Amino acid sequence: QVQLVESGGGLVQAGGSLSVSCVASGTTIGINTMSWYRQAPGKQRELVATISRGGIANYADSVKGRFTISRDNAKNTLYLQMNSLKPEDTAVYYCHALWLGVNNYWGQGTQVTVSS
Repeated sequence: QVQLVESGGGLVQAGGSLSVSCVASGTTIGINTMSWYRQAPGKQRELVATISRGGIANYADSVKGRFTISRDNAKNTLYLQMNSLKPEDTAVYYCHALWLGVNNYWGQGTQVTVSS
């Protein structure tokens, strides 16, 4: 079992920056890929960025060049640095962990609101 707890987020003006983090606990040794997803009101949850245990990152086109995903395996922590934020980035951001390539674990989500 893995537990994921996000923190950070909040309210920021367009063009500003914000960061969110996610701490994993439990049987973390089995975690390989970790990701950030987001879900805006009335929309489906979408993948924002993903990072392998070795640090290889991939991004959705909508955030490429503005967001940076990173992880500290020793601290079992996942990060998302968000710069040049836009109102369309407003969403609940969820941490996701893939465990032993099979089990999916989710955090409870953290709200990010970007005002215009």
